[in-house]
Amino acid sequence: MRFTVVDRQGKVSFVAPCYALEALVAACSFQPKSLEELLRCSAPFSGDLPEHVLSGLAVFDEHNSGANFRAIHAALDYCKPQELPVFRVVDERTQEASLQPVRAGVVLFNLREKRIVQIHNTYAEIKRKGRVRIVEGKLPTNRVQRYELPPDWTLVPST
Repeated sequence: MRFTVVDRQGKVSFVAPCYALEALVAACSFQPKSLEELLRCSAPFSGDLPEHVLSGLAVFDEHNSGANFRAIHAALDYCKPQELPVFRVVDERTQEASLQPVRAGVVLFNLREKRIVQIHNTYAEIKRKGRVRIVEGKLPTNRVQRYELPPDWTLVPST
């Protein structure tokens, strides 16, 4: 599934396993203001997702700079959508790619507006409150944690 996160620094898009959806929704209950906060809050439920995204961003930043986006454009030209690396939205091409579904869909987390937009989601219904499985290492445990999105968060389409 593709996930795109909007914060004050810009937009970041990445592909992750579908179970990351529940982890990121649960993380929103902690009112994160940045991608880094969202990932930190999702860590108990998402395994190595924070490391995957932050490492991917470091690689993106190393190979793309200023107005030179040849590396990400080459990836967009040659990679299948589910194989695209983590990327920042830097122009129209990356904007378009950040909104394209991968397998089960694409969900946008707008941290600035406190809005979760299900652009295309065939995986699972996003709920305002629920339970999310705790992950240790890369393995899910039998333990769960409850979460509830604060009332100022909007789900689009609403549930």
